[in-house]
Amino acid sequence: MSRFLKDLSLPAIVAGFLAVLVSYSGPLAILFQAGASAGISDQMMTSWVWAISMGAAISGIILSIWLKAPVVTAWSAPGTALLVALFPELSLNEAVGAYITAAVIIFIIGVSGTFDTFVRAIPKGIAAGMMAGILFQFGVGAFTAIETTPALAIGMLLSYVVFRRLFPKYTLVLLLIAGVILAVVLEGASLSGVRWSIAVPQFIEPEWNLGSTLSLAIPLVLVSLTGQFLPGMAILQGAGYPVRAKPIIGVTSLVSLPMAFFGGITTVVAAITAAICTGKDAHEDPSRRYVAGVFNGVFYLVGGLFAGTIVSLFTSLPAAFVAVLAGLALLGAIAGNLFAALEDASHREASLITFIVTASGMSVFGLSSAFWGVVIGYGCYLVLNGSTGRK
Repeated sequence: MSRFLKDLSLPAIVAGFLAVLVSYSGPLAILFQAGASAGISDQMMTSWVWAISMGAAISGIILSIWLKAPVVTAWSAPGTALLVALFPELSLNEAVGAYITAAVIIFIIGVSGTFDTFVRAIPKGIAAGMMAGILFQFGVGAFTAIETTPALAIGMLLSYVVFRRLFPKYTLVLLLIAGVILAVVLEGASLSGVRWSIAVPQFIEPEWNLGSTLSLAIPLVLVSLTGQFLPGMAILQGAGYPVRAKPIIGVTSLVSLPMAFFGGITTVVAAITAAICTGKDAHEDPSRRYVAGVFNGVFYLVGGLFAGTIVSLFTSLPAAFVAVLAGLALLGAIAGNLFAALEDASHREASLITFIVTASGMSVFGLSSAFWGVVIGYGCYLVLNGSTGRK
């Protein structure tokens, strides 16, 4: 405690707060879209927000203090995107069963030390193509919203471009504020329903079946490992923190298990917001930046406690607001995954096929397009790059 108090600094606290604010500004919008697809109540939505916030809070605080590194954790945004296409055919109980299955698989992979081997077995382009396909529909949704609410959608788009040009670090936070103002002024949204309320978690009994395992659990494992843990670990190590993947994957997957029963999707290492807490803005001294990871968790605790307030804010705003916010927030992730999918010429075609199949939203035998994207894309990769194929 004495060292922590000595290392305490305002820049680190601000960095932790900003990382949480960015998460609530962008990726949380995807969770609300998933909730709308499932047709859940506000009380259940509050439980979801409580669970993902608590999962990120507990794991982030423990790992940052333990490893003395700014380990920023969050919920799996690409994994959440999977839910939008699966609901309402997939029941909430089946989704929870898939969360638990995914957490157990990730835990085994993490503690066994086979994480690097697992990632190497999946061509980078195939994994990136699947992620780009999952996220693509959100990017499209940001612009199709122009058909129904042109003033709000165009206003938010223009705001995004201006903020991206002038204040790139704070684009999403400023976009959130601008979007709320535009929704009130242009669409007549009322914030009178926003209220301070303590979250009450709702227990969900899990159900397991082969369809939900293949359609959600397995793709969730893939996107969590390749789309969150892999870049998240790369950011930490690139910032000069030689932390091992085993304790991080072990702690986050263990925390994911109890949170799943209340609607919390898999807890993972953050990729986008991690850069906020690992850079010089958090502190000039790298050894003191772990404080940013701790306070990131502290602010998530506050967000989880008042999850009902967050839900009441989002439900008071037009559906187009959430769609545009989510789509614009994911533009960088879509571009990054498309680039990674097409970067290597040796599996460019297979990766492109993976992207197209996943983005198509097809469902065969009750299995999602993300599953078929990997299966078909990897099959094409083996043919094109096998002993008789092109090198």
